Amino acid sequence: MRNRATLAVSIAVIGALSLTACGSRGGSKSGGDNAGGSTTVTIGVDAPLTGDLSALGLGIKNSVDLAIKQANDNNEVPGVKFKIQALDDTAKPAPGQQNATQLVADKSVLGVVGPLNSSVAQSMQQIFNDAHLTEVSPANTGVALTQGEAWASGKKVRPFASYFRTATTDAVQGPFAAQYLFNTASKKKVFLIDDQKTYGAGLAATFKGEFTKLGGQIVGEEHVNPDDRDFNAIVTKVKAAGADAVYYGGEYPAAGPLSQQLKDAGVAIPLMGGDGIQSGDFIKLNTKSAGDLATAVGLPVESLPSAAKFIADYKAAGYKDAYETYGGYSYDSARAIILGVKAVVQANNGKLPDDARAKVVDAVQKISFDGVTGKVSFDEFGDTTNKQLTVYVVKDGKWAVEKSGTFTAS
Repeated sequence: MRNRATLAVSIAVIGALSLTACGSRGGSKSGGDNAGGSTTVTIGVDAPLTGDLSALGLGIKNSVDLAIKQANDNNEVPGVKFKIQALDDTAKPAPGQQNATQLVADKSVLGVVGPLNSSVAQSMQQIFNDAHLTEVSPANTGVALTQGEAWASGKKVRPFASYFRTATTDAVQGPFAAQYLFNTASKKKVFLIDDQKTYGAGLAATFKGEFTKLGGQIVGEEHVNPDDRDFNAIVTKVKAAGADAVYYGGEYPAAGPLSQQLKDAGVAIPLMGGDGIQSGDFIKLNTKSAGDLATAVGLPVESLPSAAKFIADYKAAGYKDAYETYGGYSYDSARAIILGVKAVVQANNGKLPDDARAKVVDAVQKISFDGVTGKVSFDEFGDTTNKQLTVYVVKDGKWAVEKSGTFTAS
């Protein structure tokens, strides 16, 4: 019996190694599953699954997981079973770079959803592009990721053909916030603060450009570290500057305490930020957050008829973490990859070709479908064609919709 078992194991190992050697095919045999398929395709996820930003990261992971489960249940791609591999980048570039290398090395990975942070994306893009591995971020808003470092001067060049995003950019989000504060909220004097990260600094810069163009006054500027939690010195400067609003380029772990400390010091003005603060955890960190504001990409998921099934399915799946700001965009990012794989398989007589990764990149570029967040498609830079945004305000202990619209240059 022992010799027979050893022989069986040896045959299984040889079979697995042979399958792995098929390059981008990379699947393992798994008959009898719900998808009815024999080739396993992995969709990677890179996001902060631990640490201060884990609320957003777990929402991303769970939403991708839901898309994959439903694709398998519906036999979306006959002959293919999808699985998820979620890696934790702790919202830092170095772990993100390591994760990118790990995902590239796994030949079954044909697409990656993530990351959350634009600074992390910068550390991953070249690795994925060199391997022709599709990357679709549901959250990155740094403009240079798709349009190059010289985008602000009008010279737009796409750096990486394998990179896409379902979130709109800070070239739209920052100015949209500026127009709201100046025109709608009648705030003419803003104190500008950013966390010096790619996302935060970029968002603050685009806000400043539009706000001053409109005639608004930046009465002070400061930079903080993302890990700072004591803002007494900055609070004093904001108070002395006579600002009627604070605009913060960064994320909720620092923005929540900053707003709290402003209010505690008697600076009763709203703090506004981008989608990086539009989380329930911002409110948990700030007992005086009423009236604070945030922009977020797209229209509110809860208001979209196209999202009703996603919300119901997410709840039914029993995930203990909320889908958060980027849940719908993460689901749509995963669907873009799944439909890209489907197009490649259909074009190759029902099988994955040896150069599947490169072909999936080409297929995703041509994707167009009705998703959770609306129409999902990508322009020549890999940016979403959906340019709608929403302003939220903290009201009665939760984020409430204040205004939705499409940015129009002033």
